[in-house]
Amino acid sequence: MKLQQFFKSGNTSTLFAALLYFDVSFMVWVLLGPLAPFISEQLKLNAAQKGLMLAIPLLGGSIFRVILGVLSDRFGGRKTGLLGLTLTLVPLMIGWRFAHTLPHFYLMGLLLGIAGASFAVALPLAGAWYPPEHQGLAMGITGAGNSGTLIATLFAPRLAQALGWNNTFALAMIPILLVLVLFAIMAKDSPTRPKAPAWKDYMAVIKEPDVGWFCLFYSFTFGGFVGLASFLTVFFHDQFQLSKVHAGDLTTIVVVAGSFLRPVGGFLADKIGGYRLLLILLTGVGICLGGVGWFASLPLVVVLLFLGMGMLGMGNGAVFQLVPQRFPQRVGILAGLVGAAGGVGGFFLPSFLGAMKFRTGTYSSGLLLCAGAYVVVQLVLLHLGRRWDETWQEDSVKRAGIFCYRRLVRSLAEGDA
Repeated sequence: MKLQQFFKSGNTSTLFAALLYFDVSFMVWVLLGPLAPFISEQLKLNAAQKGLMLAIPLLGGSIFRVILGVLSDRFGGRKTGLLGLTLTLVPLMIGWRFAHTLPHFYLMGLLLGIAGASFAVALPLAGAWYPPEHQGLAMGITGAGNSGTLIATLFAPRLAQALGWNNTFALAMIPILLVLVLFAIMAKDSPTRPKAPAWKDYMAVIKEPDVGWFCLFYSFTFGGFVGLASFLTVFFHDQFQLSKVHAGDLTTIVVVAGSFLRPVGGFLADKIGGYRLLLILLTGVGICLGGVGWFASLPLVVVLLFLGMGMLGMGNGAVFQLVPQRFPQRVGILAGLVGAAGGVGGFFLPSFLGAMKFRTGTYSSGLLLCAGAYVVVQLVLLHLGRRWDETWQEDSVKRAGIFCYRRLVRSLAEGDA
């Protein structure tokens, strides 16, 4: 009954169009990752060059996310989505016909960021059709488009092995063109979509210290997920001397957890609070990455990465449960700013791991340092809890699950008395 009410309350065709747009765009955004072993073998790239090549699309996603987000606010999600899909064909054309040197792939990677920016268009386009009580589900259905990563890691290595990596870029244009046609037919802008924020609204939010903290945490959760999703095919191929297809298959298995557990993270955050959940998840990811850096057993590494990616996926939901508790009237603006930070975090992870492999000859030192960084960020969050408990509204403190230091101290004092 509730599901029927959901579908009646909005626009199903637009929801489906937004899901397709986000799905094929995410597939293209991370396409260099599963193709990197083929490209690096031909260009004879070292570990640092491979890491940077895989990182640039993620940085491009942050840059173009701001641009497409502003265009979507001003001109509507339908027009901006059509523009984004059309421009996504450009880097695929470069990869198919013109990319022969490393700078070519750097340029192509930057332009692949247009596909990564689809998040800023697809979610508001779908969500604007639904009332507040159903927007969470609408956003969750559209956000499931990050499963496009699975399509890339599962099929791209096989196509590259059979037809060549350059022809794989050409084949990727087919689903983009198909979705472009479907999007043009099915997607519609909501007549009640929110008014575009003024520039002063963005500037006012940026000055808030908590915005920076939310950006930091999302750069570790979503940035960690997308960074590893792009990098793991290279990691499995280089670290364990697996075939390119086998490395892609293991990456697919690992990415499944992060792709499908994000809604679980949102559900758990609603139950116990995003703050408490995020504390647990950041610690867990640090332990998993430390284990990957420490142990040499492939089955154990796959299990640890599966768990770590699942926790990163849930962490994305936890961060966005916290945002409306602190900024209930400015969630839309915050979603764009915090989301852009996720791509920046994704840029640093593969580039750092590649650089450490180039310097030390192993990925272990880089992974152990990344594990330490997650533990440090968990300690930062723990420290922030005390200030948030004192400055946020009491209802927001309860919904976020922030440890209530004031009440704890008061109860202890009353007990002593």
